[in-house]
Amino acid sequence: MGGDGIGPEVTAQSMKLLEATGIGFDFIKAEIGFEAYKKYGTPLPEKTIKICKKSDAILFGAITTPPNIKGYFSPIVRLRKVLDLYANVRPFKSLPIPDQKQGIDFIIVRENTEDLYVGQEQLTKEGAIAERVITKKGCEKIIKFAFELAKKQSRKKVTVVHKANILRITDGLFLDIAKKISQSYREIIMEDMLVDSCAMQLVKKTEDFDVIVTTNMFGDILSDEAAGLTGGLGVAASSNIGNSQGLFEPVHGSAPKYAGKNIANPMASFLSSTMMLEFLSEDKMAQKMRKSITKTIKLGLTTKDLGGRLKSSEFTDEVIKNL
Repeated sequence: MGGDGIGPEVTAQSMKLLEATGIGFDFIKAEIGFEAYKKYGTPLPEKTIKICKKSDAILFGAITTPPNIKGYFSPIVRLRKVLDLYANVRPFKSLPIPDQKQGIDFIIVRENTEDLYVGQEQLTKEGAIAERVITKKGCEKIIKFAFELAKKQSRKKVTVVHKANILRITDGLFLDIAKKISQSYREIIMEDMLVDSCAMQLVKKTEDFDVIVTTNMFGDILSDEAAGLTGGLGVAASSNIGNSQGLFEPVHGSAPKYAGKNIANPMASFLSSTMMLEFLSEDKMAQKMRKSITKTIKLGLTTKDLGGRLKSSEFTDEVIKNL
């Protein structure tokens, strides 16, 4: 699903790279976003949902969200709910980019279907109200996912981020469930941290973090902050994981002013593709692809946003050469 703006371009570059691996992919294109809305009257056509449900994995680009259009909704938020992609996973690792802090290697695991993003809002005479939904089931699923991920990757610590000192019922529930679940993972250290303190410590002591697990909105904000520590949104990758399905996407937006110019950095889409390979049990190729990306950056062969001179397609060609 390329989507809007630069989404189709970076997705096309990822498909080119994935085909170069020699793995037999069968790519099926599906429409989503504002362009789909203009054609079908919905940003998430039923045909797209059916294709996603039948596929082994979903590679997504980006979408444009227009303001003040009646009946328009976020198709990616809706798709996460439809497919129950409850875990948003965003890894952050130092890249060999000039003036960047080295030694960073942590993951933010964010609950993906609840919190303020359920979209339950209403106008009142006095103003507006948004409902925050935190369920026991949602907490249990995301916290267990984070501990299992830490265990699988031999990581030593899970930091539970919350605001239970103020949001005593909703975040209090999240924290209490985390404490109970942590008892089943004695080999992993659990610490809890207030979200505002976490925002500061991410900048001051980035290397202290290993796995962070938190609620939807807090995770959304913290992960964009973390992207600024590792090269920006142009290199930030993510996955949306459910019990049987996975959707993989760059964190950046659709950037329509750069569309069609062959200048958008496809690296975030490439790194999202490596996560997709791992989801498909192609771990060795995922590791090989990451090494080829790192080698290309070390050679100074990057797009303009990282100080280089290459166009999107030229960067892809260099990564393929190193692969």
